[in-house]
Amino acid sequence: MKKVKIGRAVCTIAVVLISLYLLQKLLMPKYVTDVIEGALIAEYYEEEKDHDVIFIGDCEVYENFSPNVLWDEYGINSYIRGSAQQLIWQSYYLLEDTLRYEKPEVVVFNVLAMKYNEPQKEAYNRMTLEGMKWSMSKVKSIQASMTKEEHFLDYVFPILRYHSRWSELTADDLKYMFRTKKVSHNGYYMRVDVKPAENVPGGKVLADYQFGDNAYDYLDKITQLCKENDIQLILIKAPSLYPYWYDEWEQQMEDYAEENNLMYINFLKLIEETGLDFSTDTYDGGLHLNLSGAEKITRYFGQVLKEEVGLSDRRDEQELVLRWQEKQKFYEQDRDEQLEALQNNQ
Repeated sequence: MKKVKIGRAVCTIAVVLISLYLLQKLLMPKYVTDVIEGALIAEYYEEEKDHDVIFIGDCEVYENFSPNVLWDEYGINSYIRGSAQQLIWQSYYLLEDTLRYEKPEVVVFNVLAMKYNEPQKEAYNRMTLEGMKWSMSKVKSIQASMTKEEHFLDYVFPILRYHSRWSELTADDLKYMFRTKKVSHNGYYMRVDVKPAENVPGGKVLADYQFGDNAYDYLDKITQLCKENDIQLILIKAPSLYPYWYDEWEQQMEDYAEENNLMYINFLKLIEETGLDFSTDTYDGGLHLNLSGAEKITRYFGQVLKEEVGLSDRRDEQELVLRWQEKQKFYEQDRDEQLEALQNNQ
C-alpha cells in the first residue's frame, strides 16, 4: 500500500512538473514575427562551430554586417552573436560562452556599448540572456545585468515572469512552442526597405564624456580573454548616424586601441571609402543600415580581414561550401520575399 502511495505521489509530481514545463514553453515569447531580435542569441547553438570570425555587440553589428558577403566574396566563415542593446558585460559573457564551443581567429566588438556603465532595461536583458544556454557564463551575465526590479529566479523559471501573457498569445505561440523558425543569417538581421537619413539630430552636451569604470573593466576582460586564447580582437564603431558618437568617445577608443595594440576601425570615417549613401542604404533614417548598406561595409571589412589580418579563403572546403550554399538560398529567398512584399504594399 505504501509503495502505491509513493507511486501515485511520484506520478502526481511528474504530471505537475510536465504541465508547468509545457505552460512555460507556451507562454514564453517566440520572437518569430515580432521583435525577432529576441531569437538571435539562441540560433547560434544550432550552428556548426568552426567560425573564423565572431562578432559580438548590439544592433550595430547584427544589422550592419552580412556574414553571407564575407563568405561569398572572401571565403570567411563568420557569425554574429548580437542582440538588442547588448551591454558590454553581456558581450563578455557571450564571448566566454562562445569559447566553450569554438575558438575563432578574430573577435569583432562594437564599441557603442561603452556608453552604458550600469544595467538598463529588463526587456533588452531578456532578449540577450534567455537565448543563452545554461552555464556559469549565463549565470554571471544575469547577475551582472539585472536591474533592481529583477529577480534571478525569474530567469531560472521564466513562467514566473510570463505567467500573465495569456491575453497576448497568438497562433504562433502554439506553432513555435518547441522549435522556432530561423530568422537570421548567421546572426544578421536583414532589412531591404529604405528610409533616407534626414534631419539627423546632433549630439547633446554631456556633463561627462568619460566612459565608466565598469565598462572599461569589461573591455579589459574582453581584451584579456582574447589574448589568453590567441584571438585577434578588433574594435569597431559601425557607421550608424544615431545615437551620436562624440569626438571625446572616439579619442578614448583610439587611445585604448593604441595602448593595447588593437586594431580599431571607425566606419563613420569611411563613408566615402565604403560607398555608403544614407539616402538609399538605411531603412530607419540612419540608425541602422539596410541590406545594400550592410553589404557595402561588409565588403570593405572583408578586404581588411583578408589583407591586413590575413584570414584564409576557405572556399576549397567542400563541406563548408555545401553548408553555405544552403545559407545562400535562404539569404536570397529572404531578400526576394521582402522585396516582393514592399512592391505589393506600394
